[in-house]
Amino acid sequence: MHDTLQCLSPVDGSIYVQRPLATGADIRAALQAAVIAQRDWAHVAIDERQRILSAAVDHFMQHSVAIAEEISWQMGRPIAQAPSEMVGFEERARHMIAIAPQALADIEPTPQVGFERFIRRDPLGLVFVIAPWNYPYLTAVNSVIPALMAGNAVLLKHSAQTPLCAERFAQAFASAGLPAGLFHALHMDHQAALAMVGDSRVDFVAFTGAVEGGRAVQRAAAQRFTPTGLELGGKDPAYIRADADLEHAAEHVMDGVFFNSGQSCCAVERIYVHHSVYEEFVARSAAIAASYRLGNSLDPNTNLGPMVRSSAATFVRGQIREAIAGGARALVDETRFAESVEGSPYLAPQLLVDVHHAMRVMHEESFGPVAGIIRVRDDDEAVVGMNDSKFGLSASVWTRDVEAARALGARVHAGTFFMNRCDYLDPALAWTAVKDSGRGCTLSSLGYAQLTRAKSFHLRLLGN
Repeated sequence: MHDTLQCLSPVDGSIYVQRPLATGADIRAALQAAVIAQRDWAHVAIDERQRILSAAVDHFMQHSVAIAEEISWQMGRPIAQAPSEMVGFEERARHMIAIAPQALADIEPTPQVGFERFIRRDPLGLVFVIAPWNYPYLTAVNSVIPALMAGNAVLLKHSAQTPLCAERFAQAFASAGLPAGLFHALHMDHQAALAMVGDSRVDFVAFTGAVEGGRAVQRAAAQRFTPTGLELGGKDPAYIRADADLEHAAEHVMDGVFFNSGQSCCAVERIYVHHSVYEEFVARSAAIAASYRLGNSLDPNTNLGPMVRSSAATFVRGQIREAIAGGARALVDETRFAESVEGSPYLAPQLLVDVHHAMRVMHEESFGPVAGIIRVRDDDEAVVGMNDSKFGLSASVWTRDVEAARALGARVHAGTFFMNRCDYLDPALAWTAVKDSGRGCTLSSLGYAQLTRAKSFHLRLLGN
């Protein structure tokens, strides 16, 4: 029904969660309550905010086993991998809570005789967070926790695929004693969410999702010049240099390709390999890809679960078939994976060679368990290939030469540049992007900047 949310589990196609969508009255009441609650919260001492939000994180971790199983049922991640989400959630949440006093402290310029001058970071007011299903807690925590720590109220709309995640936030905050009205989790459709983006009571929108979704949010926000933080798509590259540790690189790059069935904005989707190590890297990677165990997410032996829905798998199958028709060669025999059946969300892992950038699989976000591999002559050719994309979220180089990595990092267009690792967010570093991968910044002390408003105090002191 149009007034009901249904979460269909990719594990078996069953209805796992069903919830009524928020009515117009529900939304208006939540907005009004949040605005009122935020006025008092803005004046609560930071150490008290830390105490409450730390207790909320404690609540999450006490229920991490149940939460991990819910993740598997809702979006299909293997149960063996699901706990990693809560490990990352706790790391990010506790870091952002811990650095808040310093990040939110007054900024004092060089003293000037006869004046008192400082910049204060005031909360914006009401932050609307729109979170996706692929990493339902890791994406939401980037904005929810620092927004509250900064003195804002928060309204969270989670994906229809992961509604229980929004409810878990509400339960944790209630358990921790967060003031009533300050946080709301609302189940709503896209139309209602876009209407909220344009509401006069919303002061900031944090959106994580597809590029087209980001454009829709931006259009809705433009009517009021509402500021937005947008974390959008990716087509992240990896470059294997001639001096790479190939065993280490193959293992970790393949994890970057296939973890979460490749359903990550910062998954590795393009691989560039120096010609001198190309054959060995390809052989190692193909063996790893073929060893994945595709199956039911609740089976502890599964390390590659279904994609979120059948249509997503169909999209990736189309990219692969089109590439093969254009001359690409598949390295993994899909028939070895019995569960990978046409029309199902279960999709075998795949690596493609003899690819080029005119192929969709090399320029269009796949968001699935596939990557193309290209042989390159040298660093210069690798950089050209890595930058030949409309996306720019993260990129990685695999090398023993730190100086070479620094030099490459300065030339590659990406928000985060890795050496000898990939697909990880360090909460002490800014998570940001260039080009169609989005704008704004979360995590680190810089993440607090977009959730606050700078207010300057310029006080002239008069003598007695």
